[in-house]
Amino acid sequence: MSKKSVILGLSLTAALTTAALAPSVFAEPPSGAAGTLTAPGGETPPEKPAGKSGGAPGQAPSESSSAEHTGVMTIAEDMSTDNQTYESVNNSENAILMTGGTVTLTNPTIKKTGAADGDSADFYGTNAAIFVSGGTMNITGGTVTTDGAHANGVFAYDEGTINISNTNIKTSSNNSGALMVTGGGTLTATYVTATTDGNSSAPIRSDRGGGTMNIENGTYTSNGVGSPVIYSTANVIVKDATLESTASEGVVIEGKNSVKLSNTKLTANNTALNSQSETYKTIFIYQSMSGDADEGVGSFTAENSDITTKNGDTFFITNTTADINLTNNNIVNESGDFIRIQAGGWGNSGSNGGQVTMTTTDQEIRGGIVVDNISSLSLAMYGDSYYRGIINGANTAEMLSIHLDKDAVIVLDGDSYISGLDNEDTENKNIYANGHKLYLAGEEVKINSETPPEGRKNKTAGATAETATEKEEVKEVDDYSTLGFIIAAAASFLVLVIGGLLIASCTKKCRKEPNPSGNDLDADLSGMENSGQEEGPDGQ
Repeated sequence: MSKKSVILGLSLTAALTTAALAPSVFAEPPSGAAGTLTAPGGETPPEKPAGKSGGAPGQAPSESSSAEHTGVMTIAEDMSTDNQTYESVNNSENAILMTGGTVTLTNPTIKKTGAADGDSADFYGTNAAIFVSGGTMNITGGTVTTDGAHANGVFAYDEGTINISNTNIKTSSNNSGALMVTGGGTLTATYVTATTDGNSSAPIRSDRGGGTMNIENGTYTSNGVGSPVIYSTANVIVKDATLESTASEGVVIEGKNSVKLSNTKLTANNTALNSQSETYKTIFIYQSMSGDADEGVGSFTAENSDITTKNGDTFFITNTTADINLTNNNIVNESGDFIRIQAGGWGNSGSNGGQVTMTTTDQEIRGGIVVDNISSLSLAMYGDSYYRGIINGANTAEMLSIHLDKDAVIVLDGDSYISGLDNEDTENKNIYANGHKLYLAGEEVKINSETPPEGRKNKTAGATAETATEKEEVKEVDDYSTLGFIIAAAASFLVLVIGGLLIASCTKKCRKEPNPSGNDLDADLSGMENSGQEEGPDGQ
């Protein structure tokens, strides 16, 4: 093999290797969340202050509303911008007002100051930084900041659709959510970082008329009173995200609406009571009777997620019917009971308890179950679900029934009272007394007196903290995907150019300078190839 062939081979190998590695190192970012959700309803603070106007339950805002919109930048047709700044400093004004078309904003800087009154801003978005009532807005990167009462960040209404990714959102004043939908709007967020500091300012927020919210990845933090991370009067799906509330509930569901968490980390430290609220809690399902949400079943679902309660009860349900589904989550409560179902500060006294159906699958639960005399719980434990605590220790529940799979386990930490039991283990060996008694409809039930197990047989929950971190690290790499590919391609081109110049230079020099024997170099190299004395690039 000739030296120029060797050089050429090495050059091509280096170039092709660099090009081949580039896609795997600088991969394309993951696609955003997909799915379709519909629901009536919308958000106000979890404990609504007196004086907020009502209306038909779940009613979408009327098109003939007296709310009027003005915007610094108004959009009604297709357009795209890059690295532009949009700012509103006036009361009841949008920085961007969009009514139609398809718009792409790349790395925008959007600022909003100025205040507004409650209903026009909360229901109709008259003071939001970005308001979209028609068409589709795509936002990638950049920042959105607001500082003013009722100044929401990114607001989708009616036929408006917003897709937002890799954007930082910060709101500073009261009644100012980060992501907001009302009146049937649609919003999808991927890798968003959102922080709210004001009271009644949920980072993931809905209000009257509800809409569609799909949240995937990202970090959402609330710091104000009455500011859960999620306030749902819509149907909200959150996947692979980190949610934290430093003063309020973690999740609030009003009326006939829902929240689903999948592979998500939720931490709540409810340290301040708001309005009619009498208890601290992490997940709050209720009906305010304000007219912002249809009456009906409120639904909470969590799977493969971490839910941590720093203060108060994990669940609190009042003045509504709720359906709770838990699968393979890591649920930790540092201070209160697991679930409390009772009358609260909403509804008509004597009929404002909670009626709850809870289903667990391969789920471990610890903590008390508290049910008052106008409330009920139907608990079904499937797979190797595990419960340890006191069940209706005060014997007050209007109704409390339990279904147990054969592999499900209950360990009592105090005398417990139930009204119904459906156990696949007919001898109740999967219910451990642990020194206490179980009463069924007033009669003591024979249960297992042996040493109880310490937890689930096949515990696999608790992957979300690491998963969220890993996904954020992937995001950091993905953010540089385009630049990385360009650099890799340029390096490949440079190697080819240098290799070509070396080949040309060597060929020219070698032909002009004969060796001492008088034979030209090509002839000598040819002889070496024939004798097999020269090693190739692979050393063979």
